[in-house]
Amino acid sequence: MIYTKIDELINYAIDAELISESDKIYVRNRLLTKLGLDDYEVTDSCDKSNTLEDILDAITDYAAENGLLENNSIVYRDIFDTEIMDTVTPFPSTVIEKFNSLYEKSPKQATDYFYKLSCDSNYIRRQRIARDVKWTVNSEFGEIEITINRSKPEKDPKAIAAAKLQKQSSYPMCQLCVENEGYGGRVNHPARQNHRIIPIDICGEKWGFQYSPYVYYNEHCIVFNSKHTPMTIDRSVFGKLLDFIKHFNHYIIGSNADLPIVGGSILSHEHFQGGNHIFAMHKAKSEKTYTINGFEDVEVSRLKWPMSVIRLKSDNTDKIIELSDRILKSWRSYTDEDAFIFAQTDGTPHNTITPIASMADGKYVMDLVLRNNITTDEHPLGVYHPHSELHHIKKENIGLIEVMGLAVLPARLVEELDAVGDALLNNKDMSEDEKTSSHKEWAMDVKARHPELNKDNVQEILRDEVGDVFVEVLRHAGVYKCDEAGRKAFDKFVEQV
Repeated sequence: MIYTKIDELINYAIDAELISESDKIYVRNRLLTKLGLDDYEVTDSCDKSNTLEDILDAITDYAAENGLLENNSIVYRDIFDTEIMDTVTPFPSTVIEKFNSLYEKSPKQATDYFYKLSCDSNYIRRQRIARDVKWTVNSEFGEIEITINRSKPEKDPKAIAAAKLQKQSSYPMCQLCVENEGYGGRVNHPARQNHRIIPIDICGEKWGFQYSPYVYYNEHCIVFNSKHTPMTIDRSVFGKLLDFIKHFNHYIIGSNADLPIVGGSILSHEHFQGGNHIFAMHKAKSEKTYTINGFEDVEVSRLKWPMSVIRLKSDNTDKIIELSDRILKSWRSYTDEDAFIFAQTDGTPHNTITPIASMADGKYVMDLVLRNNITTDEHPLGVYHPHSELHHIKKENIGLIEVMGLAVLPARLVEELDAVGDALLNNKDMSEDEKTSSHKEWAMDVKARHPELNKDNVQEILRDEVGDVFVEVLRHAGVYKCDEAGRKAFDKFVEQV
């Protein structure tokens, strides 16, 4: 009965401290209105074992059966159940007041509260996140993390068709704008009624702090400019990243680069990504140290990492900012033809940096990852981008998250790796199946190197091999290779800064 599900949702919200007991009647009446009901029946059959997803699925099923959804696809179901969760999600002012009150006691208490709220309100859909496939792989560079993202819903054909017919809207201008908070959504823009943003001050500017709804790692947050302004990497970015760390020193924070191919998916809106997570890159050891005149109080080192990373470490943030800016300006204009580094071709700039800030051993850390987006006829997607022989595993751009050692791989790989394992065990022709054809050459090489492969270990072996492919992806993305010539060329750049 629908009334039972209404009561179960209200009880859930009270238990999660989204609402209080005194809100019960008010919230019930709002839910009745949204469901087109003008009466209510008292129920005594609430099932405490039902998850939030179970409750919302039942309520949304009722809505679909009673003509309250345009169609019963996942896009329209998400829009509707987000509207339902809006009835039990605290107002932004309440969330901000609670966050700021907790922050005075401890920044970690504040973020713990806000992250839990973002999950309990179903803005972060925990049961979908749980479907992501994750594992780790040991490598010469440390423990590499792999995730196959299955939490982003796939649009069905009806929703795709409807999106094409949808009147184009520039409100909100993008999915990072502050105007998303409370937005009802449409077929080509997600509903965000249960979304909350914490206003924060970054270097005297108004910024927003929120969590990513897809949570690729622990407390995956997004920090964004309150103005819709493009991404750019300049001196101010280093100051902004370190200012955030001063406010939340239990987090890391970084920015995607500001050029296509080596940048993020949204270059039109300035934003950073961070969280309460230590990546493999943060654990990477120093391979060589440098002394730069005028910056003797800054530890400068080259990391043992497949991409090209300069680490700056000091308790003096002004010096880190100044040296980061000096390195950036030098790199922007740097050309070394022998190492195939070109600052620009035909007026198109190629060099930029992916910066990541954190704290370690009581000091501030700035990792500067050197990037270059040059393309050639042989590598039309980028010389320092996964090359074509790796596209069966990873073809997408290598952004901030991958740079730090976490592979975000496409959902297709779940079925494809199962199919590859089956083909290897049963000697099937992989060229005959679209799920295995792109993997054939790689899979046969794996089989040749693993005579012990059997039904009990095939998926473990394939996962380890996928991890090895991702390490190779990072090597491809590194502007200086991990060999004698590459290290020599790397040193040549640093020593002229």
